[in-house]
Amino acid sequence: MKKTVLIGATPNPSRYAYLAANKLVQHGHELVPIGIRKGELAGKTILDLRVRPKVLDVNTITLYVGEKNLQEWEEYVLSLNPQRIIFNPGTENHRLFSTAESKGIEVLEACTLVMLSAGTY
Repeated sequence: MKKTVLIGATPNPSRYAYLAANKLVQHGHELVPIGIRKGELAGKTILDLRVRPKVLDVNTITLYVGEKNLQEWEEYVLSLNPQRIIFNPGTENHRLFSTAESKGIEVLEACTLVMLSAGTY
């Protein structure tokens, strides 16, 4: 299964990041939740985004951080060397999209929840 870093992780059950994290785990994917909110998500401790935790062998980064807030983390996202980045609705960032694409990273403007439900993840 695909090791997935979820950036924008939150323990708030009303957020899409929360729903996506649980759905990823249900589908058997290895989840690494990273965010600025402390807590647990899908049985994992949320790592602090502000310390830019090192994560190896990343297949997918799924973003749940709006474009304005994501600007600060663009370099970190790229430093994880993912095979692909999913820009969920509301996270579109054309500069990061173009930079990632130029580095050979697959980039998608898509919804992780829909992809999992449709079997296209």
